[in-house]
Amino acid sequence: MAVVVNPGLDRSEQQGPNQIKEAKRRHTQRLHGHFQDSGDSRCMWQGIQAVTNYKPTPSACDSDTSLSDALNDFYTRFEAQNNVVARKAIPPSNDQVLCLSTADVKGTLFRVNPRKSAGPDNIRGRVLRECTEQLADVFTDIFNISLSSTVVPTCLKTTTIVPVPRKSTVSCLNDHRPVALTPIVMKCFKRLVMRHIKTQLPPSLDPLQFAYRPNCSMDDAITTTLHLSLTHLDNKDTYV
Repeated sequence: MAVVVNPGLDRSEQQGPNQIKEAKRRHTQRLHGHFQDSGDSRCMWQGIQAVTNYKPTPSACDSDTSLSDALNDFYTRFEAQNNVVARKAIPPSNDQVLCLSTADVKGTLFRVNPRKSAGPDNIRGRVLRECTEQLADVFTDIFNISLSSTVVPTCLKTTTIVPVPRKSTVSCLNDHRPVALTPIVMKCFKRLVMRHIKTQLPPSLDPLQFAYRPNCSMDDAITTTLHLSLTHLDNKDTYV
């Protein structure tokens, strides 16, 4: 019996028909594992790429910096005309300064998505998550000092702008959509402060307020708008 050699299998899997069947069975199980959870879009895209054998070609780095300089000037055109000197706000004497606990900081660091892109500080989310026990006390002191002095460290306010083309053919600078990569540590700091601000908000919020509310996003706003429009169109002699 002739043995068919599959170049996609290693040598241990090319020894005979039984090994080939076993390798195909394991490969099928791996593919099915990508599509078991319909809510995990990342895993599903990985399965589609595995089925289609999609391998993106790495983009070459352009040595010409003229486009980068033009985009920098384009994105900072509003700040270039801002000549107002920044002034520090003085809090009232009876104002109670927010003080974060180590447990809150530890819980926020532990929930960091390890796949998130790092900011200018190049501190990966996986590092913050895996080293939560060692870093929680340090970041708690930094956050509390920042809150008591009402000053955010400059290294936490820096942002890397990544231009993403809006369309396949770019004709002008405005065809790039700026994606801001901020330090993950700053995102954790903002979540902690936002959680405190939410507790101070009154319960009488507009039901159509979707921003800064848990489990709400732009998709909820779009869905609600479409639902109201289509429901209105069900009536006679109506239009939107």
